[in-house]
Amino acid sequence: MLDTGYAAARRTLVGDEASRELRPGRVDGRLPRLPPEKLWRAERTDPSAEPSIAPPPDLPGDTCHLDVADRHGNLVSATPSGGWLQSSPVIPSLGFPLGTRAQMLWLAEGLPNSLEGGKRPRTTLTPSLALRDGEPHLAWGTPDGDQQDQWTLVFFLRHVLRGLNLQEAIDAPTWHTEHFPSSFYPRTAYLNRLVIEEGFAPGVVEGLKARGHDVIVSERWSLGRLSAAGRERTGLLKAAANPRGMQGYAVGR
Repeated sequence: MLDTGYAAARRTLVGDEASRELRPGRVDGRLPRLPPEKLWRAERTDPSAEPSIAPPPDLPGDTCHLDVADRHGNLVSATPSGGWLQSSPVIPSLGFPLGTRAQMLWLAEGLPNSLEGGKRPRTTLTPSLALRDGEPHLAWGTPDGDQQDQWTLVFFLRHVLRGLNLQEAIDAPTWHTEHFPSSFYPRTAYLNRLVIEEGFAPGVVEGLKARGHDVIVSERWSLGRLSAAGRERTGLLKAAANPRGMQGYAVGR
């Protein structure tokens, strides 16, 4: 997926108008296989298609994220996901619970991610680590399912290419797409949908709509849960946390 030629071929699919197609790549020339459309189209999603357990309203669960940098140059990026334990009950006849990430497997047959023995389910957890000249430089990440890869990429590009410091890159308004089927039940896909925070330059939303995107404008400070920690060549330690949700903190000692 990181091959230069493959990336160049995928880049040619980016045009001036939004596409309502799902166009997975042919990694290593392999023909992609999509789940049946009735299982992921927003207007066709069948809530009874798969078993699920709704968490009690008084016990909300979610992923959390932690980044640590120390004076010795060690960096840690960790994204535990214990919020899903309540949806993995112990099976009485077995004596142990199903794996929380087994929910990523499909019950439809014949897919790369179909439920069967020996499969390693995909995961949305993406704790990230960047090196500079071969040395650990930055650890970062966020909770929030399929938004993790998107928000972390926006943050990293703003920091590295635009020169924003860690806090500026986190605080800037962000966005994500919901065009592809969700990793989580009921796996709904909202074709062409972009969710974008208030705060972008005037005309951005109008420009996206003119290109055919279904734009949902979210309130300012509503998207993202990013945190980051790093170490400069001088030994200076740095960290930043997201004010959104008032759940993240940057602490030094």
